[in-house]
Amino acid sequence: MPYNAIDLFCGCGGVTQGLKDAGFNVVLGVEKSSAPACVYKINHPEVKLFERDITELPLDEVAEVCKKKTIHLIAGCPPCQGFSSIRRHNKRQPVEDPRNTLVYEYYRYIEEFMPFVFIFENVPSIESYSLFVEIRERLIAMGYEIDYKIVNVANYGVPQRRKRFVMIGSRIGRILIPSGDNIVTTVRNVIGSLEKPEESNDYAHTIVARHIPRILKMIQLVPHDGGSRADLPEEYKLECHKKDGIGFRDVYGRLSWDDVSSTITGGCLNPSKGRFLHPEQDRTISAREAALLQTFPRNYIFPPEVTKTEIALMIGNALPPQFTYHQAKHIASELERYGIPSII
Repeated sequence: MPYNAIDLFCGCGGVTQGLKDAGFNVVLGVEKSSAPACVYKINHPEVKLFERDITELPLDEVAEVCKKKTIHLIAGCPPCQGFSSIRRHNKRQPVEDPRNTLVYEYYRYIEEFMPFVFIFENVPSIESYSLFVEIRERLIAMGYEIDYKIVNVANYGVPQRRKRFVMIGSRIGRILIPSGDNIVTTVRNVIGSLEKPEESNDYAHTIVARHIPRILKMIQLVPHDGGSRADLPEEYKLECHKKDGIGFRDVYGRLSWDDVSSTITGGCLNPSKGRFLHPEQDRTISAREAALLQTFPRNYIFPPEVTKTEIALMIGNALPPQFTYHQAKHIASELERYGIPSII
């Protein structure tokens, strides 16, 4: 029988998918935003989803769902916009953002349910955030042994460069964050065999940006398989990119077939937001390709009733299921090693 898990701030379901793939029974999820909640419910209909603001959700309502169930694992990634390097303009201090305090809500759930293990994931800069440091010390005082570090998801079979802060806490004995297998999964491995969007019956694969003629011509001039805006003729370079040290170097860049992709963000359907051009076709990657590079299953549903902008944002905000799978599989094996029964 599987171990039970709760997924907080679950978005469109990346963590839940990884937990399920690792054999966990996800008892419930919490997600405030309606668009990702819609996608979550379509893909994980068996999970009780609280489509509520976690700060206004009474814990006794959640406890009622978990009645007579042992909660083995709590997983969560509180929204991290205030800590992101882009929002901070690469400065050390987080931007003042009310979402920064959501790490406390995560702590409240640990305090309430006292799971055997928890896993917390966020952007690297949260490691030094004062409230997070305080909460980490509280968790240690509660009896949790902690391991934490910054990892690159590309080392766990995810075809993408993406650095994340991960913390695992255990009250059954220290559980170390597993090392990845360092087997590189490339862009070609994941999207190389897909049909062209105009030939696809998959709605998510037909979601591709359309451009005015000048931008399309600029895209056509970016060399295939890893080319960048630096390769463009002078007359096609944007004024904002002509000065040294100005602008992000990856914008209007192509992915490379035999490498991992750049970080998939909420701007993944917009070439002005990063290296999101297809390696050889003259277009941005599609929503399906972005989801695959995030390791969502090929049949993961992104319905037409959700806007394209919302789909791009939820895909970019998700934690790659394959990364969660590696962590959760390791945690399950440790629960078994410590003799923890999997009681529903």
